[in-house]
Amino acid sequence: MLELKDVCFTRDNKKILNNINLKIDTDKFIAITGPNGSGKSTLVKMIMGIEKPDSGQIIFDGKDITDLEINERAKLGISFAFQQPVKFKGITVYDLLKIASKRYITKKEACDVLSQVGLCAKEYVDREVNGSLSGGELKRIEIATVVLRNSKLTIFDEPEAGIDLWSFNNLIEVFENMRELVKGTTLIISHQERILNIADEVILMKRGKIAEIGSSKKILEEAIKPTVKCCRIKKAGEK
Repeated sequence: MLELKDVCFTRDNKKILNNINLKIDTDKFIAITGPNGSGKSTLVKMIMGIEKPDSGQIIFDGKDITDLEINERAKLGISFAFQQPVKFKGITVYDLLKIASKRYITKKEACDVLSQVGLCAKEYVDREVNGSLSGGELKRIEIATVVLRNSKLTIFDEPEAGIDLWSFNNLIEVFENMRELVKGTTLIISHQERILNIADEVILMKRGKIAEIGSSKKILEEAIKPTVKCCRIKKAGEK
């Protein structure tokens, strides 16, 4: 479904992505994790077209999309959810869901999808998408738009960022049901063990490279593996 071949990206003379080779199958829930600065966000932005590689290829459903713009990739079925969901002054939740679905939907349909992501539909469907909504509420509304887009590939960049513990615990329940809510493949960047445990596979990135791919247990063990340095104790007076 998605394949990256020898993808490289440099910014300010620093290698951000270094010969990334990756294949992601259809209908998988894949998590990407790793330390800050390892290239995770750059990688998914590269897939969406927000950034363009210096070299290499990105193949989606057998089509080379390396040089395609964001809107062209969206038409092919790729969706992207940012760390901080966008606010729209003057637009209601219902309006936003209609835009996301690319067709007319009734308020009942909008309420149904809001209920699926854990929101009390009657309280939210006519609310304006603005600063009065909490981070957790905005994340759920954004997931509702993703559900309606019915994309082949849905990308989430650290959905837990900027929300409180209560909202995160509620959000986890939504992600646990993602396979039923969102058809196709889900690619999610996260540092949270509870999200990693949901994944079919976890990709560990380090220093702009893919260090390991495996189960959440295997990757978590690799991620926290201590670095042991052997040294010889110097004798008194030894330089």
